[in-house]
Amino acid sequence: MDVNKIKLEITRFFKMSGFQMRTEVAMLLVDKIKEFSLEDRKKFLGTALSNIQNQNIENNSIEIDNVKSILRDSGNRENFNEESETIFSVINAFDVPSYEYIKESKKFIIKKNKRKLLAPPTSRSEYIRNRYNTILQRILRHDLFAPNHNENIRTSEVESKKFSLKYAENLLSASTINEVVMLGLLSKFKEGKFYLEDPTGAIPIDLNEAKFHSGLYTEGGFMLAEGSYNDGVLKVNGLGFPPLEPATSSRAYFGTQNYWGGPSPTLLKYSKRLLDYERLNFGASLIFLSDCWLDDSNVMDRLKKLFLGFDDSPPIAIILMGPFLKNKGSPALLRSKFAQLSDILDLTFTLKNETDIVLVPDIEDPTSANILPRPPLPQTIVQDMMKKHKRVILATNPCRLQYCTQEIVVCRLDLLRKLCRNTIKFPENGQLADHFARTLMCQASLTPFIQLVMPTYWDFDSSLSLYPLPDLIVIGDNSTDFQRTHNDCTIVNTGSFPRSKYSFKLYTPSSKLIEDSQIPDDDNENES
Repeated sequence: MDVNKIKLEITRFFKMSGFQMRTEVAMLLVDKIKEFSLEDRKKFLGTALSNIQNQNIENNSIEIDNVKSILRDSGNRENFNEESETIFSVINAFDVPSYEYIKESKKFIIKKNKRKLLAPPTSRSEYIRNRYNTILQRILRHDLFAPNHNENIRTSEVESKKFSLKYAENLLSASTINEVVMLGLLSKFKEGKFYLEDPTGAIPIDLNEAKFHSGLYTEGGFMLAEGSYNDGVLKVNGLGFPPLEPATSSRAYFGTQNYWGGPSPTLLKYSKRLLDYERLNFGASLIFLSDCWLDDSNVMDRLKKLFLGFDDSPPIAIILMGPFLKNKGSPALLRSKFAQLSDILDLTFTLKNETDIVLVPDIEDPTSANILPRPPLPQTIVQDMMKKHKRVILATNPCRLQYCTQEIVVCRLDLLRKLCRNTIKFPENGQLADHFARTLMCQASLTPFIQLVMPTYWDFDSSLSLYPLPDLIVIGDNSTDFQRTHNDCTIVNTGSFPRSKYSFKLYTPSSKLIEDSQIPDDDNENES
């Protein structure tokens, strides 16, 4: 193929992603791929783009050193991808990449800076600003806010549906604005007086006559307020959440970067090999249950039945969420209970060798502070079990799972109760489960709260993010179990294992089906 055509193909490809490339730089890549087929060129350029994005080039100009990095990695990229394309992996919260939105290039980049548990004060404002920018760019792409660039379809009907966002600085520089739509963080600087904050300032708001759309509104969440501004106060007529965005649309602004976490340099969502395996592996399943009280004999008995019952068709993983003690006890007691659980697992033949046992701690489990993300259980507590069973995995809370191309978030927290306790207005209509699901998905975070309500490690806020929306969000909450699906994302609450007559959730990835399952007691078994 003509060298000039290949050079033009390369420069256009990177230009579409916001990068510039000089001719002499492009020729280095031309020499590499000029003998490739069209399909192989596309594959190579996709991998090259991921490499460039991971280099975090500030001025968007690709130089010779950047291309040399691509060429160094390309020699063994096929073997590396095979090794890193894991079928199942658990990604702990502290390993989830941090990213930020770059307004100039309209894309996300993975941040490489070192993060700390005890972060400096600047990190607090930075994570809030990052949440704001992530939601803002999503809103500005939405049909209701995106400008209409096609003059041929500009009609009064179309224009009437468009909104223009105002910022705090716009309002602060005016005395009266009749029509205002503003995105901001809901805050309360003074008792009984709410504000909307954005990076340009804070505006007092009057919610006395506001209509609240579906959701649970809390301080620390981002709201869209519609109303009028007069005498320094925004009188709100309607308060709602930022609109949802399908994950397919969101991922386009990450390129092939692996924002999810795990060993792969590129996002496994795009792996054809894993997608084929996922679709054909009909028998694969994941089991989720919460409140796994190991000091309760009834719970231990049901876990024994669970393990033995699935021994003939072992699932990919069984995710056990805490708290692992019903009554608060010492670490030594918990260690002895995990040793007993290990003995139960020993009774199986197949499951103990083929199923990962993932342990997700509750806030109440030893020995960690009441801050998210919560570190895994200490190995000393589970060491007896881990010595005998190599497939026991100590996870953080929350954690992420990757099964083939599917992305799953697991969080053990009584989130519904916390949202209901802190909402500024309890919903009058609709089911609570719908309000809960909409709140988490629209806020794109597991913790739409102020730090006083739910303390978090600021530098690791990305581990609490739900953007782009994953395939499945599993919440271990004590309330009644439920599941809801919006924009191809399913959120499921497992409920409490012992309080729900030993019910658990069985997820089949090939069909994305969630089944409500239950372990019967001995009386029911005898009757049947």
